[in-house]
Amino acid sequence: MANRAVPEITGSLRKHIIRVPDVIRREASGISIMGKTIYSMLFTTDIAIIRNCNADAIIAVYPFTPHPAVTQAIMSAADMPVLCGVGGGTTQGLRSVNVALHAEFQGALAVVLNAPVPERLISDVKETVDIPVVLTVVSELTDISGKLAAGADILNVSGGANTARIVRTIRAGYPKLPIIATGGPTEETIRETIESGANAITYTPPSNGELFKVMMEKYRLDEIERAGRLKEGEHGRH
Repeated sequence: MANRAVPEITGSLRKHIIRVPDVIRREASGISIMGKTIYSMLFTTDIAIIRNCNADAIIAVYPFTPHPAVTQAIMSAADMPVLCGVGGGTTQGLRSVNVALHAEFQGALAVVLNAPVPERLISDVKETVDIPVVLTVVSELTDISGKLAAGADILNVSGGANTARIVRTIRAGYPKLPIIATGGPTEETIRETIESGANAITYTPPSNGELFKVMMEKYRLDEIERAGRLKEGEHGRH
């Protein structure tokens, strides 16, 4: 049997990055989007984190009206594909369609429409762009067949603690449908989501503040240790 271990090359400065859980690549089937196989997606719009992670793609959805300037900033920072949120909830109509087209022109791999999006908007976006339309699903009550008929290509299940159950319900009715889903905070919840039928997993990283807190605590301990060594050296010279 061939050795499937993957050699890893990194730099001394870039080795400190956000790593998505290995279980995702080991066990998820992945989704091939425009010839690129995606297993893991990082759920963030923080360009510092985007620049320092090993996820296969970024899913850039945020709780404000989508704006091309935000899309441009994310796309310029990312060295992996980006799936861009273009509205669907608060932002709808022609504005969402225009934002979706602009995202495609900037190089987005797909556009994401949030729940609760009307089927008419799904159709309008699908008729306008030539990249996949991803529909976010937050409940088992969503009319999946209607959304798919309107033009949704991929489902993005984000149901909190109910995500695995929602995925399982959808998968029972649509065996071949591409499904992205939130994996939750642990390897066990990620594995449960994959086993329920998710093809790719979104992972929410720690915030910039949380990461900096850990780093600053290390710096403080290093400083205390360094000061202790200096003091011991001074005593040794007397």
